[in-house]
Amino acid sequence: MDFDLSADQVALRDAARDLLTDRCAPDRVRAAGGFDAELWSAMVEQGWTGIAVAESAGGVGLGTVEAAVLLEQAGAHVAPVPLAQQLVALASLADTEWGPTLLSGESIAAVARSALTHHDDGTVSGRPEPVIYGARADVLVVPAGHDLVAVDLAGIERPAEPAMDLTRELAWIDLDRAPATVIGGADEVAAHLDRGAVFHSAEMLGGAEQVMRMAVDYAKEREQFGRPIGSFQAVKHRCADMLVDVEGMRSAVYHAAWALGADDPDARVAAATAKVWCSDAAVRVAESALQVHGGIGFTWESDVHLHLKRAQLDSVAFGDARHHRARLGAMLAARLESGGSVLG
Repeated sequence: MDFDLSADQVALRDAARDLLTDRCAPDRVRAAGGFDAELWSAMVEQGWTGIAVAESAGGVGLGTVEAAVLLEQAGAHVAPVPLAQQLVALASLADTEWGPTLLSGESIAAVARSALTHHDDGTVSGRPEPVIYGARADVLVVPAGHDLVAVDLAGIERPAEPAMDLTRELAWIDLDRAPATVIGGADEVAAHLDRGAVFHSAEMLGGAEQVMRMAVDYAKEREQFGRPIGSFQAVKHRCADMLVDVEGMRSAVYHAAWALGADDPDARVAAATAKVWCSDAAVRVAESALQVHGGIGFTWESDVHLHLKRAQLDSVAFGDARHHRARLGAMLAARLESGGSVLG
């Protein structure tokens, strides 16, 4: 069994890294105000929005592992675009009237985990958790009762809210008897929640690895008492702990991405496991990087903050670690009660 990326996936990763390195310098990310239209256009032109969409629906026809590859790089560069949200939404909307405009980037999607109330007249009501890119989105994909629905957001007031994450927009969306289109039942709701968990985990992986590298580079250069601080045992141990966290995240994310794409029976368990580990580890790594940077790390001018604040938001998007531990426990308990094994 090969646990490495294929040659094509490595080439995709390297191309994505090159594009984002060129367009996501920290100063440009800060100046974008949460959305970089030029970067978004470049991603669309490269086919990123359609990476996991079938060719018959106008996509590239690859899969969830390739989507994770792109999202890892987007997270590493704190790209100020709704790539994860678009990919989650397109998995359910590619074959609908929304598909072409979402693939072209003309329309932008928002996604949420919180379930809305689904009324008999086909409308929905409720207020999902703060929605990433909710103020800019044209359509919201969200569970409502036992259905997955798409809500056209035209005409719904949803101003952008101030957020500590300076790299993305955030909004509350209040829905009161808003018309909704059913795009799937309970199975599609479960798949939507799994994709959201895994795709946000992939972004956290990229951010954690990048901020770890920043900390290690700083530890090699910053001197105290005539020596690089990286030579001190306390800093060495903190950097080693960051590496353990990042590699654990990598294993969990790519196993879950593969499981989703392969319709593996353990896909839901893998998705919950990835979100449990990444939600905790991403914040832990970013906080450790801040500590390694010392006093300068606590200033808003430090780029460590871009990664820390994004990790804090991604860690709760589509359920925090506590939520997914409970979900994982329930799934494994049901498996044991039916006479199965927790190992599948």
